[in-house]
Amino acid sequence: MPLTESTIITAALTGAGDTVGRSPHVPVTPEQIASSAVDAANAGAAVVHIHVRDPETGAPSRDTRLYQEVVERVKATDVDVVINLTAGMGGDLVIDPERPLEQLEGTDLVGGLERLPHVEELLPDICTLDCGSLNFGDGSNLYVSTPDMLRTGAKRIQELGVRPELEIFDTGQLWFAKQLLAEGLLDDPTVFQLCMGIPWGAPADPGVLNSMVNMLPEGAQWASFALGRMQMPWVAQSILLGGNARVGLEDNLYLSRGVKATNGQLVERAVQITESLGATVATPDEARQRMGLKPRS
Repeated sequence: MPLTESTIITAALTGAGDTVGRSPHVPVTPEQIASSAVDAANAGAAVVHIHVRDPETGAPSRDTRLYQEVVERVKATDVDVVINLTAGMGGDLVIDPERPLEQLEGTDLVGGLERLPHVEELLPDICTLDCGSLNFGDGSNLYVSTPDMLRTGAKRIQELGVRPELEIFDTGQLWFAKQLLAEGLLDDPTVFQLCMGIPWGAPADPGVLNSMVNMLPEGAQWASFALGRMQMPWVAQSILLGGNARVGLEDNLYLSRGVKATNGQLVERAVQITESLGATVATPDEARQRMGLKPRS
């Protein structure tokens, strides 16, 4: 498969993981997240993927006001970048393994529409749609996204005119995303993010990635990422298969062994890898055109 015409680099800025205490560079407040988004865009990211956190505790949040502040701060800088807001929050279920009907601390489980108020309010270029349920790591943590929830969410996102980025954590989820397309709940061009190496979804294995790429619908725009030390090798894996790339502190905290990274530094490294492979780095306008987004307002 040939290299894509240009590589769209996404910077996943902070995520929802327990990383705040592990690196001083993980942005927490809206001001920090927006500043990190601008740094990533200036380094070459065409897209920034945004979660928000409670400014006091660093815990993940679904507060629409926090999303609004981040987006307003980014736009106030006049830096051109495509805004991608997560809509995956609200799917966390932690159960007692002996009494599985009991929900434990850490559960944040709401319906499909209740995961979208910030998307409805802010109408970003892109929002994510996590395309299935998953045993999320060891223990008794589950991410819940049922077919009915997904149909409801996909329909509402389509009504809003926002482009969903389909988060795929395993092959069955890709199968179901194609079903959503067949049912008319997704519009072309579809945009996929293949999420690798997250226990216990698809492993960070080049053969598995190749198989998933071969399952994609015709004309799909896609990227993939892998966690931790596999983040940068996965930039190359994705580009060589004709895809785009995602880096950032949501997925990896290090630039090299023992060296903590910033989002800007991770994007700079991804740009170096992209250009060393003979590919070019997509601008935000090129990303908008390929993903079927509205021109910059």
